[in-house]
Amino acid sequence: MALGFFALALFLFLGLDTDFGYTSSASAASSEGVEITYGSVLKLTHEKTKFRLHSHDVPYGSGSGQQSVTGFPNVDDSNSYWIVRPQPGTSAKQGDTITSGTIIRLQHMRTRKWLHSHLHASPITGNLEVSCFGGENESDTGDYWRLLIEGSGKTWKQDQRIRLHHVDTSGYLHSHDKKYSRIAGGQQEVCGLQEKRADNVWLAAEGVYLPITESK
Repeated sequence: MALGFFALALFLFLGLDTDFGYTSSASAASSEGVEITYGSVLKLTHEKTKFRLHSHDVPYGSGSGQQSVTGFPNVDDSNSYWIVRPQPGTSAKQGDTITSGTIIRLQHMRTRKWLHSHLHASPITGNLEVSCFGGENESDTGDYWRLLIEGSGKTWKQDQRIRLHHVDTSGYLHSHDKKYSRIAGGQQEVCGLQEKRADNVWLAAEGVYLPITESK
């Protein structure tokens, strides 16, 4: 098990550009309760179906035509990694912990686009489409998600039940067991839903979590 987490960390470090500021002090998360900080790279697991939040360089054939976001069944796919970023213009910095109610952004590690939503209809259910949009220097309020921790916890930790509430549309990041049959065959729809349900709970799973920045 330890070797597997070491390999994961090595893969991520080799795959990330140096301008992200990653150093050897980051470590692969292997136990429950690790605090999540800005700059960490992680996978989000949909609690009910156990699929991972996923994206790839394949556009939607309807709606916005932006890069598609799905739920992916396999644990070991590198297109399911996301970098946790703060809202621009705040004092938050790499290594800071994240409290419930904070607005965050999630950047897809492979394509560098942002987890995004808007009023376009999702392909299968007609709910709010969730896509990947923009790039390193292109981000807008459609990339803003409010972190809501379920239960009594105040700061975000691995394996903690959370919801992500989209600021612009008021939709919760949502998934279900309805699957695509063609381009993303076997993958399930991820969408936004303006209703609080059991199907919009997620957990931070595998990843490389940066250590907490010590206050000076």
